[in-house]
Amino acid sequence: MSSLAIASTMFGCILTGMLASMKIARHLPDHHLSDDSKEVVKLGLGVVGTLTAMVLGLLVSATKGTFDEQSGTIKDVAAQVAMVDRTLFLYGKEAEPARAQLRHLTQSILEQIWPKDKSVPVDFSGGQSRHTGEQLFEVIGKLEPTNDTQRMLKSRAQDILTDMGQLRQKLVVNDERSIPPPLLIVLGVWQAVLFAGFGLLTPRNATSITVIVICMLSVSGALFIVMELDRPFSGIVRVSDAPLQVVASHLGE
Repeated sequence: MSSLAIASTMFGCILTGMLASMKIARHLPDHHLSDDSKEVVKLGLGVVGTLTAMVLGLLVSATKGTFDEQSGTIKDVAAQVAMVDRTLFLYGKEAEPARAQLRHLTQSILEQIWPKDKSVPVDFSGGQSRHTGEQLFEVIGKLEPTNDTQRMLKSRAQDILTDMGQLRQKLVVNDERSIPPPLLIVLGVWQAVLFAGFGLLTPRNATSITVIVICMLSVSGALFIVMELDRPFSGIVRVSDAPLQVVASHLGE
């Protein structure tokens, strides 16, 4: 389910809870809506509101950490691509085929992680970039150094490619969703209860109802942001491809 669908479902749940409570409030005996009863309701809503705020804060922190980690991994990949290219440049003209293969690998990574067709799912575990990376490793392995410097540069290029493979696996591992569905269900129930309580206490006028609707949209928007941050490569809020694009534009120089 998309982030927008989840946020819309949350909005629908809390709107339904508020409308139902407003309708129920019309049929409650007067003593159920006395000042003392309203104070108790306010205390209960304060507890639910505090719990909800804590959970949302934890979710934002957790998903922001996931987003930042994936973004940092992409920057590390870009830096290592640049390092491999410079290492092969220092090796000499014999490494030009490997540099060409590296440019092909970089383009494959860009096309795989940021496909032009937004409906294509991102798959870090396979795809063209994996095959291209293996071919690059083979091309570098076939280089025949003629001196100690070239032997050192060849070994260094192979080490960096190995590190890039580890970063690839890091992307795979961190691509798992960090928000369990039961937590979203509990959060939705809490929000429905919270706004149902608001429905009991809210005066029936346009100003009050408008403010409550804005609050509901804000809460749903917060959940939307959380879900987007939890999907760094498949949502509207995506990890930028700028680091790799910048490096790709300088490969071969």
